[in-house]
Formats: sequence, C-alpha cells, structure tokens
Amino acid sequence: MRHVIIVGSGPAGYTAAIYAARANLNPLVIASSVEFGGELMKTTEVENFPGFPDGVMGPDLMDKMREQAEKFGAEIVYDDVTGLELDGDVKRVTLGNGDVHEALTVIYATGSAYRKLGLEDESRLSGYGVSWCATCDGAFFRQKKVAVIGGGDSALEEATFLTRFADTVYLVHRRDKLRASAALQDRAFADPKIQFLWNKTVANVYGDEKVTGIGLIDTETGEETTLDVTGMFVAIGADPRTHLVHDQLDLTAEGTIAVDGRSSRTNIAGVFAAGDVIDPTYKQAATAAGSGVVAALDAEKYLAERAPELLALVESPAAQAAAV
Repeated sequence: MRHVIIVGSGPAGYTAAIYAARANLNPLVIASSVEFGGELMKTTEVENFPGFPDGVMGPDLMDKMREQAEKFGAEIVYDDVTGLELDGDVKRVTLGNGDVHEALTVIYATGSAYRKLGLEDESRLSGYGVSWCATCDGAFFRQKKVAVIGGGDSALEEATFLTRFADTVYLVHRRDKLRASAALQDRAFADPKIQFLWNKTVANVYGDEKVTGIGLIDTETGEETTLDVTGMFVAIGADPRTHLVHDQLDLTAEGTIAVDGRSSRTNIAGVFAAGDVIDPTYKQAATAAGSGVVAALDAEKYLAERAPELLALVESPAAQAAAV
C-alpha cells in the first residue's frame, strides 16, 4: 500500500513525484515502458524552461527530473498501466506485467499526444526541422522559411508566433477555408509574412539529417509540388491521454480531465490530475511542472485529513498484511 501512485512521467508526473517524495509520501511513479519522460523525450534543445539559460536537451531535462525524484525517495516502475480502480478509499493500479499496486491517492499525469500526419519521415526528422510546438522551437528558425500544417486556431496561432523569427511562414491547409476564429484569421491575413497554400496536403518530408523541403499534393488537381522550407510545424491538434479513465473521471468539452477550479481535484475523492491531460490551452513543460506541484500538494492535504486507521494501512506493514 502506498500513500500515492503517480501515473505518468513527464514534467507534471516527475515534479509531482519530487514534491510527494519530499513530503515523505513514498510515491510510486508508473513511467510507461516506452514513452517514459513524455513528449520532451522527442525534442532536441529546450530554451524556455526556467533555470537553463544556455538551453537543455529535452531528454537530459527529463533525466534530471527523474534523478531528482529518485534522490528524494520516489520509486519508478517502467511498465504500462492497463487498468485503474479509482472508487473507494483504496485505489488499485494494474500493470502490464500483472502486478497490482494499491494507494490512498492517485495522481494522473499522462499528458497528451500531438496528432501526426502519419508520414514515415515525419518521425525520423522530429527535432530536426519537424516540430509540434512553435513556442518551443520557433527561435531556431530565425530568417528561415517554414511551413505550418493545419487550418484551426492552433495552426494560426503557431503561424503568427513564427513570424517573430522566420522570414516566411507558409500556412498549408487541405481546404480552401479556415476553421479558425475570425479574429485569428483577420490577424493572419493581415500579416505579410504569412502566405496561404490552399487545398494542399503533405505527402513527403524531405531531408537527410534536417528538413530541406516538403512535398505537397493539390487536393483538386493531384499535382505534386515541392516547397523549400527548413521547418515544418504540424498543428492539427492533440489528444489528451484519457483512455484509462473514461467512464470514471469527468471530462471537459475539449476532452481533458475536469478539475475543480485551479486545483487538481477530480470528481473522485483522492484522485488528482496534472499536466497536459488537464490543459487544452498552454501545453508547456513549465506549466505542466507547476501543475504537478499543485497535484502533489493537493494529495498531501487530502491525506492529512484521512482517518488514522486508513493511514495505518500505509504506515504499518502488519496492517498491510492483514488487509490482503
């Protein structure tokens, strides 16, 4: 029996683990067998995380967070969660290897996954010109030509942000009309750096070590052309990883886990959520880390208010054995 189990190992999960471990809550982090460390494991240099004025490689940042969590006593398991039982005082987490772990609280911090175009070279060149985050990577494309793929609010926000750095930003959209809000459209149409390429889909991403161009297909004529760019930003949405908690935790209209105000409290007592899985808007490593702080403090407060006999299940090995 644990005080807290943390599902997820991105900035939110590891930060929650640091805070929980320092509060002597002996957290268990289920870090995934493949995607441990979250989306930052797929990035190169991160320049906007506080405390690293010279930047830091995404995997190195996550490794430092993991090391810090373990230093204070967090235990990390590299396996996948296959089932969650969240009702009641004792929560149960089932792993792919069949192990079942119990805790009085669960912090759910599984993040979100950016939607991809599904091209082979898209993944190969991820971090080498292919990106899903202009805020993270835009500064690497000063005085360059880049393409943004998409037609919704996020695509226009990405394109507008990139004009701070790039000389030309191509907005590639598969239709002849945008889905974005009128205000964002007006701002983008008025920006001389943004050029719109209508009725186009991306068929190829070119480049050996870095992106050198993309192949476009005209959806009306079938004609294929090559666009010379050094960066491609995919902005077709992201999906919060909530599949494990469907029918258990309340979700928002955006599909993220609903929490109470600025807290991390979900609709089930003792279950907290943090990071991109509750954030449809910002999706930054720093905001996710702050959200992990909130979840750990909320869990600590919840545990402080539990009945002594319930806490004894964690604190007493004999009581744990008797409860099995």
